[in-house]
Amino acid sequence: MTALILNLSPTIELTDEQFFQLCQNNRDLRLERTAEGELIIMPPTGWESGNRNSKLTARLEFWADADGTGLAFDSSTGFKLPNGANRSPDASWVSRKRLEALNPDPAKFLPMAPDFAVELRSASDSLKTVLKTVQQKMQEYIDNGVRLGWLIDPQNQQVEIYRPGQDVEILQLPTSLSGEDVLPGFVLNLAQILS
Repeated sequence: MTALILNLSPTIELTDEQFFQLCQNNRDLRLERTAEGELIIMPPTGWESGNRNSKLTARLEFWADADGTGLAFDSSTGFKLPNGANRSPDASWVSRKRLEALNPDPAKFLPMAPDFAVELRSASDSLKTVLKTVQQKMQEYIDNGVRLGWLIDPQNQQVEIYRPGQDVEILQLPTSLSGEDVLPGFVLNLAQILS
């Protein structure tokens, strides 16, 4: 099952507040909005992908809690990117310094790109066109200020690493990933996530 994309423009152009209210009124749906104003309705994942994402988020949260320099977020967190898109990475992290400098409303979407974003390709994302869409989303994150991004692809047993100003690095069958200088000391063990 793939995402449903509704092209609302120019008939309906949702303000940020209207999009936020639409999400609040439909909490059982996972909604995103592109920079062009398209509304994306994403289906729930299967249990295997849900379990992988749970492990990924828990490992990031455990590190973030011990490290203390930022906050980890799960897939239900909305980010308003500088290009106007509203996105919800499967897992993400933002430094406390950036959060404190912005002092955003905790009841609203974060009006920024995260420092770190992860997308986990689910088993239902079987079409090559879907993979291309997720790859474009990862590039959008980088173009909007994300400093490190991972596209974890269990179907192809690989990880794509996205960094500003660099070509995408593809790792085949990695056992772990480093948070590099964005998440110093964070090493994600890919056991039970990639395989």
